[in-house]
Amino acid sequence: MPVNVFQRIFDFGSKKDDSKNVSSSDAIKHLSDVEEMLNKKQQHLESQIDQEKITALRCSKQGNKRGALLALKRKKKFEKTLLQLDGTLTTLETQREYLQNASTNMDVLHVMRQAASALKKTNQNLDADQVQDLMDDLAEQHSVAEEIANAISSPIGSSDLYNDADLERELELLAQEEIKDDMMKIGPLPDVPIHTTTTTTTTVKTNNQSEELRQLEAWAQ
Repeated sequence: MPVNVFQRIFDFGSKKDDSKNVSSSDAIKHLSDVEEMLNKKQQHLESQIDQEKITALRCSKQGNKRGALLALKRKKKFEKTLLQLDGTLTTLETQREYLQNASTNMDVLHVMRQAASALKKTNQNLDADQVQDLMDDLAEQHSVAEEIANAISSPIGSSDLYNDADLERELELLAQEEIKDDMMKIGPLPDVPIHTTTTTTTTVKTNNQSEELRQLEAWAQ
């Protein structure tokens, strides 16, 4: 990169001593400004190159060989300047990225230092043994509070009024009474009609057939 570019960025020369106090943010801004200026110059050079191409072709068609050659020479000069400009822009872009990364790292480091200092200051007022004692006291007080709550919520004299065995006997009596009530609601059972069973009828019929069979056998003899 040409020296005059860096001089313009960091104000070297007569302001050499002041450049030592330039912050990273200021340097990044200066680099961005120069990049913008060089981009505009680059666009202008590209326009001039295109114009010299047109001029060279026009002079060639008109038979003005000298004019065509001069246009091509100017075109070559602009192309060389443009090539140098591309290299300068690449260097500036790289330098700006380095500064941005360095600035970010400095910000992160500054925040980390502040956090470490605050943590150190906070830990100075804390002690591991004191914290453990405090946690033990809290656990003990929670236990006491739970016992008090249980004592307050228990009815007075409940152990004398209620007995599990008595309650079970009372429950059994209530169940028996409920069964009796259900039976009373049903009422007396209806009379069951007496019918001659099929078995008896079948037996009588079988005996009659046997008697007829014996009579036939006697007649046949």
